[in-house]
Amino acid sequence: MISRYTLPEMGAIWTDANRFQKWLDVEMAVCEVHADMGTIPREAVDKIRRTATFSVDRINEIERTTRHDVIAFTTALAENIGPESRYVHYGLTSSDVVDTANALLMRDAATLVLEDLDRLGKVLRRRAIEHKHSVMIGRTHGVHAEPTTFGLVIALYFAENERNKERMRRARESVSVGKISGAVGTFAHLDPEVEERVCEKLAIEAAPISTQVVQRDRYAELVSTLAIITASMEKIALEVRHLQRTEVREVEEPFGAGQKGSSAMPHKRNPVTAEQICGLARVVRSNALAAFENIALWHERDISHSSVERVIIPDSFILADYLINKTEWLIDGLAVFPGRMKSNLESLGGVTASGELLLDLTRKGVSREDAYAIVQPLAMRVWDEGASFRELVMKEKRITDRLSHDELGLLFDVDRQLRNVDKVFDRVFGK
Repeated sequence: MISRYTLPEMGAIWTDANRFQKWLDVEMAVCEVHADMGTIPREAVDKIRRTATFSVDRINEIERTTRHDVIAFTTALAENIGPESRYVHYGLTSSDVVDTANALLMRDAATLVLEDLDRLGKVLRRRAIEHKHSVMIGRTHGVHAEPTTFGLVIALYFAENERNKERMRRARESVSVGKISGAVGTFAHLDPEVEERVCEKLAIEAAPISTQVVQRDRYAELVSTLAIITASMEKIALEVRHLQRTEVREVEEPFGAGQKGSSAMPHKRNPVTAEQICGLARVVRSNALAAFENIALWHERDISHSSVERVIIPDSFILADYLINKTEWLIDGLAVFPGRMKSNLESLGGVTASGELLLDLTRKGVSREDAYAIVQPLAMRVWDEGASFRELVMKEKRITDRLSHDELGLLFDVDRQLRNVDKVFDRVFGK
């Protein structure tokens, strides 16, 4: 059973201490570029590097007066640096620091999500191969359709997980962008070369053009990607919930020793983790809507987006990290009951072969309309009377006159309908 739980690691990215550290990383990169270009003395940068320390409590204390977080941050640094602090934040506006630091935070968090998805993919692959030939009934509209295998169900999730990894890589690239272009993005106080050098030091791209801020379509792409990823986790969890229903009971999420399902009903074994995944995925989707609302700002910038992002970006990453890991746990320890799958498949007496019978009759020269008129009434008797479809077919002269005993036997051979499973697996996992 997988026990890894990465929330503390993801949560650490979004602490005030780490956020301020990233601000300091940006400020130091700017100072070093200035020193390289001869704008400020090298000795001053050396002093700043040695003494630029901060206390989160002190920054918060100053902010209660200034009501401006970046000014509180630079003031706290100045208290420790001394006269050389005049070179800190030289030529910058607050968003130069905040947005460039955001790129570092989101890049690190996106990398953790990609690691989560890699681990989930390995579990999905293993369980798909394990149940490649675990035959079960496929359901459309929640109603019995035709046979499939549980391995195909899991392989579908694996393929979607691979797409999510690609989406996350694209989103990480989109947000790994900084700007050191000033109050309205015109480089009024610094040369664009400063921005290029700073971003190079921080291993991110320089925005080709900006206003006072990096444009929020990038952030919306990121949060919507997290929403898609967590919707995929919900998709997996919802299937577990359906298959765990008592009337179905083809799978069951892990139920630990000493775990309780209900305060009133000792018999209960509820899919609580799967339900939690489905519920929390809704929160990330709602955050995506807020990210879309942040794209349009007044002129070169307002701050309507700022307070929203302080909530939705950390929360979306933390929830995505949590839900991917809970889904990994769910699939890794999932109890699968092939015997129950088989009995559910056979519960309607072979009626799920109606599509094969329809095609067999048309191959024998019967029109599709006439074939449908022969097969459907027999299938309806299965629903209405509980009759065996096999027995009804064997007694129907309009069928037996056209199909031999061997052909009718093949009709109910599940392997016939699942003969291409290996080919699908080759497509998904490679040969």
